Amino acid sequence: MKRVQQGFTLIELMIVVAIIGILAAVALPAYQGYIKRAAYSEVIAQANPIKTAISTCLQTTGAITSCDSFAELGITSPVATNAFDSATIAETTAAITINPKAYKGIATTEKCVLTPTISSGTITKWEYGTTAGECVAVGYVKN
Repeated sequence: MKRVQQGFTLIELMIVVAIIGILAAVALPAYQGYIKRAAYSEVIAQANPIKTAISTCLQTTGAITSCDSFAELGITSPVATNAFDSATIAETTAAITINPKAYKGIATTEKCVLTPTISSGTITKWEYGTTAGECVAVGYVKN
C-alpha cells in the first residue's frame, strides 16, 4: 500500500521561517521611519499659525522686519505637545525654528527651520532648512 504524505518536512518549515525573517528585517525599519515621520508631522503643524501670522503681518506692514517676533505678530508661541517643544522667530528674516522633543524616535537635535521667500511684499513659499540634523536631512519633510 502507498502511504500518503502528511505534514511538512523540516526543510520546508525552515525555508518559511527564513522568508518571514527576511521580510521582517526589511519591514521593521520602514515601519519605524513611518512612525517617526507621523510623529514629526505634529511638530510641523505647530508652525502653521506662525506662518499665517507672519504672512498677514507682512501684507499689513510691508516689511518683514516688522514681523520677526511673537510680540510684533500679536500671538504667543504654540504650547508644547508630545512631540513639539518650542518655536522661535529669527530677527530680520522671520525664519521659524521649530524644536522637537525626544518622542517616538525623534531626537531633540532634529529641528526644522522654515525660511520665507518674499516677492513683491508677499511670501511666495516657505523652504525647510537643509543642514545636517534638520528635518529635510533626516527625511521628515521635503522641500
